[in-house]
Amino acid sequence: MKKGKIFVVGFGPGATEHITGRALEALQESNYIIGYKTYVELIKHLVTAKSIVSTGMTEEVSRAQDAVKKAETGGIVSVISSGDSGAYGMAGLVYEVLIEKGWTEAEGIEVEIVPGISAINSCASLLGAPVMHDACTISLSDHLTPWTVIEKRIEAAGMADFVVALYNPKSGRRTRQIVEAQRILLKYRSPDTPVGLVKSAYRENQHIVLTTLAEMLEHDIGMLTTVIIGNSSTFFYDNKIITPRGYQRKYTLGEGKQSLKPHQRLKKEAEPWALDQETGEAQSGHEEIISKKPEDTPMPKQAEVERSEPAPEQKVQSLDMALKALSMVTKEEVENPFLVRQPIEDIFEFSVSPGVANKLITAEQMRVLAEVVGEKGTLEYTPNHHFVVKVTTDDPEAIVEKLEHINLTVMPAGEVLKVKACDFCYGEKADSIPYAEEIAAKFEGMKLPKQLHVGFNGCGMACYRPVFDDIGIVYRKKKFDLFIGAKPVGRTAHAAQPVAEGIEPEDLIPLVTKIIEEYEQNAHPNERFFKYFKRVKKVLNYDYYDMSCKIEVEPAPCGD
Repeated sequence: MKKGKIFVVGFGPGATEHITGRALEALQESNYIIGYKTYVELIKHLVTAKSIVSTGMTEEVSRAQDAVKKAETGGIVSVISSGDSGAYGMAGLVYEVLIEKGWTEAEGIEVEIVPGISAINSCASLLGAPVMHDACTISLSDHLTPWTVIEKRIEAAGMADFVVALYNPKSGRRTRQIVEAQRILLKYRSPDTPVGLVKSAYRENQHIVLTTLAEMLEHDIGMLTTVIIGNSSTFFYDNKIITPRGYQRKYTLGEGKQSLKPHQRLKKEAEPWALDQETGEAQSGHEEIISKKPEDTPMPKQAEVERSEPAPEQKVQSLDMALKALSMVTKEEVENPFLVRQPIEDIFEFSVSPGVANKLITAEQMRVLAEVVGEKGTLEYTPNHHFVVKVTTDDPEAIVEKLEHINLTVMPAGEVLKVKACDFCYGEKADSIPYAEEIAAKFEGMKLPKQLHVGFNGCGMACYRPVFDDIGIVYRKKKFDLFIGAKPVGRTAHAAQPVAEGIEPEDLIPLVTKIIEEYEQNAHPNERFFKYFKRVKKVLNYDYYDMSCKIEVEPAPCGD
């Protein structure tokens, strides 16, 4: 089979004129475009792909997995990111998914990272020249990075006088982070430090605000805003934010004739602040940049940082010496407590139940389950009559063995197939239990584009509501009725469509297998079964009929 290819494309801020030529080529060469729905809308008019897959927030992993899957079958895929795909974009995640599959560059599918203009650059261009000197980007989103780590990075950036670009500064639920970032930076910067707030750079709703570090929270800041905070030398001029590069230290910018000749400008005596290549030392006292500006241009005051102890550099050097001495005495390696580390813990997430037909859990099973979860794990009961467990462990096999030893069933969690069966009237209507158990044994935990629910009821009462599952199976008169495509939640919820009655027992498993396999192979990432059925209009030989409510319902602002 011919190998496919993945382009990970950064398309910049969104305007066509700011998309690179290579990015346009990649988009037009691709059979598939995969991306966050907002980004897909921005570039849809530029592509000719036969398939465009758009998904929502928090679905980045499924996008990367789907791209790899399509490329492995020979597809040419573009995974898109706004800005640069390697800066908070999809590039790293695509590689991580490939690595999990044992990919190598020599033998695996081809991957090309197509760079784009990152937000720090596009927003800076609208503000003037705020990023002319050393700068850093910090994302304030703590969904994937612990806040304690982000906090240390802000502290370090403030202490080192970096120009700082804050990404993901605020959302509907994350409102405190930007407040904390301001508090930390005010320890090292003047309240008058210039700040630029740029929302939707080079897009239709572009909005720019020039403000100060002290007053920036008085303005609207959201997920589409990039916050650029100047350093101690940054200044305002004519509705622009300018950060000097340092030319004033050597040159007279307002005069044509310079005091230093070209051959003198890189000599040691012309740069007393530079690091001495022999001694490894540099003179202090040259940190401030004196910039000549019109008298009516307000100058930000220099931030005054009180130091009642040695500078951090000296402190760390002394600490290193002490730690080294201690190591020599104890003969053991002593770690520097100031080093920032992000421990990566292995979190084992799984689903557990007393069995398909069994709804009773014993005290002993609960005791062992509580022991496994411990104080730091979590245990959540779900509508599928399963417990979802999350624990930190480096030995998941031991946990599975321990739970299976007490007759608990352990299954994968996440976007997998779930089987929910009734209690069969506590065994009084047990004729169909073997079929429910066979379906569970064959399919439960199967990885799919989106979690799929198979409901099974042992009699025509259907009291466990299988007709409100993706696939509903009802045992009646020694045969089976089949329902597919329910929308179980939301204000436009509806029951599944009855597609077959009187299915012979020997035909049930093959039929359900075909439906599940078709969905697995053809559904988009994160596409629920009812949406898939509605989109393709036919599953096997079963035509789609609209089962939704015919009364007009006002769209919900979220979820539905």
